[in-house]
Order: sequence, then structure tokens, then C-alpha cells
Amino acid sequence: MTTYAIGDVQGCYDELQRLLNAIGFDQNRDRLWFTGDLVNRGPRSLDTLRFVRSLGDRAITVLGNHDLHLLAVAHGDARLRRKDTLDEILDAPDRDELLDWLRNRPLLHHDSDLGYTVIHAGLPPQWTLADAQQRAQELEAALRGAQHTEFFQRMYGDEPLHWSDGLCGWDRLRFITNCFTRLRYCDPAGRLALAHKGPPGTQPPDLHPWFRIPGRASAGLNIIFGHWSTLGPCADPGIYALDTGCLWGGTLTALALDGTDARTSVPCPGALEP
Repeated sequence: MTTYAIGDVQGCYDELQRLLNAIGFDQNRDRLWFTGDLVNRGPRSLDTLRFVRSLGDRAITVLGNHDLHLLAVAHGDARLRRKDTLDEILDAPDRDELLDWLRNRPLLHHDSDLGYTVIHAGLPPQWTLADAQQRAQELEAALRGAQHTEFFQRMYGDEPLHWSDGLCGWDRLRFITNCFTRLRYCDPAGRLALAHKGPPGTQPPDLHPWFRIPGRASAGLNIIFGHWSTLGPCADPGIYALDTGCLWGGTLTALALDGTDARTSVPCPGALEP
């Protein structure tokens, strides 16, 4: 049995199937971890969602920003954006079952036996693994609770920018959401800089990739994440960036969590122009 972590699919179902063929995925033996953003912008979001759900406990997916956007459109006041490709899901006869399944996915998954942690985007430098697990549970409770519709109405926004244990209510949940699903850069004090999306070297000098902040409390973990398609090759110890730009004509990548850290990638034609 092998567990594979796979980067952001974003509705690129055909590429996902080619990648699974390339790694020789056996549904009866192997397991898959997805870094989130199963849906949106690509051409076959509905098929992707149905397929991953059909894998049952053979697949774990954490929630990404595009997954939350789909849920916000379905449950809240959010509107579809020009490049969204979510109508097929919203109009599907099994939409309620699919959306309910998606709403119950985690924000973080940690496997102490394998020694890996998977999230979609990032962690602020103040959070240890235990902190991150607790914050994820808070957000998961909001997503799965009776007030989930109100959460989706209040989810969007860049503030607050800095973590404090005293944060409460919707501000606290919004900060947690932005870390797990949107974070790329922050300053050494942990202030989020969500507007900057380019590769390292394009950001202002006071900002750093979240995983390069000196003294980061989560240093020492093996963290798998997606979200950052422009990041490029990353050799930082314990950091496994798997969004290799499938949607934009790059590749879709699987990482074997068997001690070898072997990567398998398939080229992708790209559903969108960079």
C-alpha cells in the first residue's frame, strides 16, 4: 500500500486520471491525499468531485479556497465569477450530496505514522502543529454547524491581518480561513500579505514565504500544500509544494509518501492561459 499526495486538480479530471495511471494507483490498496481546490476553473469539476467522493476512505482532501467559494455560492450570498466553472455542479441532480460531502472535509490532516501534514495554503509562524489542529477544528465546526450559511456570508475579506489568541467571532474564523486557504506571504511578525501571489523575489523586501519566516513554530514538520502555482521548485526542508500549475499548462504532480518522496508528474495542456 502506498499513499500519494496530489496537488490542486481544479476540475482537470482527465489529467488526474492520467496521473493515477502513471503511478499505478490501485483503489483497493493505495490511498490519496489531495491538497484542496478539487474544483473550479478547469473543465470537469463535477466529474472530479464525484470521483474523489466515490473513493470513500481511500481519499482525503483538505479544503481549498476554490472549494470554499463553491460552498459560499451554494449556501451564502457569493456570486459566480467570470472564470468560474461551477455551474455544472450547482445544476447537478446530486448537488446536495456532493456539497454536503465537501462541506464536511477537513482543513488539515496529520498522520503521525507517515510523518506528514497536509494543508491547502499555509500556517502563520505563531502556530505549532497543536495550534493548527485546534484552529482547523474550530473552522470545521463552523462549516458543519447550524450557522454555516452565515459563515459563508462573512468569510470573504483580508482582515484581520495578524493572529491573536484574543481574536473572536467571525474575525477569528476569517483569519483561520485565510491562513489555511489563501496564505503565501507574511512578514516576520506573522502579518498576512494576501495580495501578493507571484514567485519568491517578486514580493516587497519585508515579506517572506510563510515557510521561510525565522523561528516558525511549525518548523520540523513535513508539510504538504498546494495553492501556490507560481512558487516554482522548492528545496526547503520539510516543505512539499505540490501545485505545479496543472490548470495553467504546467503539470499535475503526485508525491509518494513511502519514505522515498518520489514525485510523478504528467504534462497538462492547461485549461487557462497564465
